[in-house]
Amino acid sequence: MTTPSTAPQEQRSDDTGRAAREMRVARRGGPPWAGGAGMPVEKSMDFGPSARRLVGRLAPERLGVVTVITLGIISVALSVIGPWILGRATDVIFAGVIGRQLPAGTSTEEAAAAARQAGNETFANVIEGSDVVPGVGIDFDLLGGVLLAVVAIYVAASLFGWLQGYLLNGIVQRTIFRLRRDVEDKLNRLPLRYFDRQQRGEVLSRVTNDIDNISQTLQQTMSQLLISLLTVVGVLLMMVLISPLLALVALVTIPVSVLVTQQIAKRSQKQFVAQWRHTGSLNGHIEEAFTGHELVRVFGRRREVEAGFRERNERLFDASFRAQFISGIIMPSMMFIGNLNYVLVAVVGGLRVASGSMSLGDVQAFIQYSRQFTQPLTQAASMANLLQSGVASAERVFELLDADEQVPDPATPAVPATRRGRVTFEHVSFRYAPDEPLIDDLSLTAEPGQTVAIVGPTGAGKTTLVNLIMRFYELDSGRITLDDVDTATMDRATLRSGIGMVLQDTWLFGGTIRENIRYGNPAATDEQILAAARATYVDRFVRSLPEGYDTVIDDEGTGVSAGEKQLITIARAFLADPTLLILDEATSSVDTRTEVLVQRAMAALRSDRTSFVIAHRLSTIRDADLILVMESGRIVEQGTHDELLAARGAYYNLYSAQFSAAAAEVE
Repeated sequence: MTTPSTAPQEQRSDDTGRAAREMRVARRGGPPWAGGAGMPVEKSMDFGPSARRLVGRLAPERLGVVTVITLGIISVALSVIGPWILGRATDVIFAGVIGRQLPAGTSTEEAAAAARQAGNETFANVIEGSDVVPGVGIDFDLLGGVLLAVVAIYVAASLFGWLQGYLLNGIVQRTIFRLRRDVEDKLNRLPLRYFDRQQRGEVLSRVTNDIDNISQTLQQTMSQLLISLLTVVGVLLMMVLISPLLALVALVTIPVSVLVTQQIAKRSQKQFVAQWRHTGSLNGHIEEAFTGHELVRVFGRRREVEAGFRERNERLFDASFRAQFISGIIMPSMMFIGNLNYVLVAVVGGLRVASGSMSLGDVQAFIQYSRQFTQPLTQAASMANLLQSGVASAERVFELLDADEQVPDPATPAVPATRRGRVTFEHVSFRYAPDEPLIDDLSLTAEPGQTVAIVGPTGAGKTTLVNLIMRFYELDSGRITLDDVDTATMDRATLRSGIGMVLQDTWLFGGTIRENIRYGNPAATDEQILAAARATYVDRFVRSLPEGYDTVIDDEGTGVSAGEKQLITIARAFLADPTLLILDEATSSVDTRTEVLVQRAMAALRSDRTSFVIAHRLSTIRDADLILVMESGRIVEQGTHDELLAARGAYYNLYSAQFSAAAAEVE
């Protein structure tokens, strides 16, 4: 096949370029200046199942995930031990300071008893609760060893943390790589019906913006969440070992934190789903407005387009503001709860030191642990908005991945013994909508080498007929055979590889003219490309360009006229050398002189090939072997040009309207 499949036109379309654009706009919810009532309504899935499914995408990285968790445990364990060892350093300093104030040669018990006799009960308790040696100051050797141990522990923790982050980055990027690949494969398996119902900008938003947001979410939250959870467990364990009473005080704030986070997150999740839905709506509006920029200018609808943009932009702003504001409340709320916890620990810990039941170093370590305990909870809370935004994007991507696919190709596809181009419709019925009949019980045969022209009024089903040959849609009943093989039993790629298609709505990609022609046959040589260009009279205008065949054009064909663009697509079909040729108003954009030249070239191309030609200018199909006149999905007349004129039926009326009389008023 020489061109990518384009969205088919429904029964209300005459499949000309202008009608095709209008129908695509209509299917996407109205023109760019309309309110977008046709936007698909999105329903949010539950946060939990979506988050679990997103985490499930990491399954191929099980070994890496286990390694990351192991490194995280080691890093957190080392970091958690640090404050406890620093507490020992505080005890050494504190014991040295107190010891220098006590008379040498006395025991700790004697020093404590002397303090009680002097009426200083609190000081006595402090002496008994600390490793005080009366008359001995700070042991700097011991202090230096403790501090070196702390430095070594923190350096090791940082190294393990760095290694964990490095491995996690690779895991996330490979996961997103697979997700993008799966989405791309899914798009290739989706039927054209899916794209009929979706805005192009909306689909692009899911493939680009939403996947990028998922990548950012996984990258920023996975490591932090893992470290935060491990830190909470490790710190809690150390707090219990140091003082079960203070640990109980610290744990009082957990239910409050969970309740606050849960209530806020529940309200913000809906706003994040709305945020990304409105992002897709805005992208779709922008894509349509700029694709139809000339149409908007012609009809003077610029202000309506701008109004539509402002309306969608305001909806996106409101949803984004609410989502970020509501989620942003979580972190200050957690900080407030954490500060209350800090105050409680400091007061109770001070009382415990005064009573001699805890050392000052233990209280200092516990205060650090209390801050470390609330800090990961605060970090997790601060990531709630990012996490919810990522899950909302994941919902949209999963919705695309869960969309119904086209009927799969047979496991053992049939292949025609010879490719001659014989096409047969046997009692074919098809409709886009179940309650709107289009083609009903149609039968016809196109013999090899025949040129079959299809004419008829707008919405008669002309392009639908050739789209069914290409198997862009599945039949409701009946069958279509190519060289006596049912096309439904063939592989789609094999079926379309022998078909060349030239549309009125031309398609070129960014690249040189040579590359655009070669698209019909990637293995073609420069000589073959030149021969195809000469046969279709492309060579005539290309040689006048400064860069010749190396002239670069963009996907809109800027730099060449509409007729020249169409000639390039015809050259592409020539180069493909197909068995079956489909021409959908392929000469509508060329001038009369060029049309005559192209008609001669097509006559040579159609030799020994079956050709289906959709035409509105009946002068271009006079020499067709068979002319089909369609109305409302039915073939009402068929025959040669002379036979149909002699019958004085529907074809005669169409021909007379074009050549014998002025346009009549249509009822």
